[in-house]
Amino acid sequence: MNNPDVLPATPDDRARVVATLVAAFREDPAVRWMFPDDDVYEAHMPHFAGGRFDRRMPLGAVWTVEGGAAVALWSPPGGDGGDPHAYPAGVTERLTAYDEAVHGLLPAGPHWYLGMLATDPACRGKGLGRAAMIPGMARARLDGVPAFLETSNLRNVAIYQGAGWRVVGETAVAGLPIWVLRHG
Repeated sequence: MNNPDVLPATPDDRARVVATLVAAFREDPAVRWMFPDDDVYEAHMPHFAGGRFDRRMPLGAVWTVEGGAAVALWSPPGGDGGDPHAYPAGVTERLTAYDEAVHGLLPAGPHWYLGMLATDPACRGKGLGRAAMIPGMARARLDGVPAFLETSNLRNVAIYQGAGWRVVGETAVAGLPIWVLRHG
């Protein structure tokens, strides 16, 4: 696909964005570690994804491609607040452990953070995800700050490196590897 339309998300995009995130992260190592069984995933991943959309969209930090077939949810410098949803105790503990591991490798200074990048599984392989992340990288450059992301999927590391990201840190939580990458 050449030059897909990438647009800032609006409240009308919420349902499609959440559906894309839920479908795309169903097999993600980190997300499935946080939400380990299908019942927990189905019950709580929509709240997790929706909460992130709800906090980031008003900040102008969510971009969609083809009506939500791909989506990038960024946190601008200063962050986007906490997650008000109540999760089961084990999920809360895993979310906290993962966040602490990742944030220990992020800079204290201003930066943009790509918290979630997803493409609907039916639309993969068309470059939509890469297109969705470009506006956030551009905003980071415009602000004069670096962009960061993390992944626990080794296959994604090479994909991100192909888009100009570089690994700047590695850690693990409960045996789950985590790579932190920087752009800019």
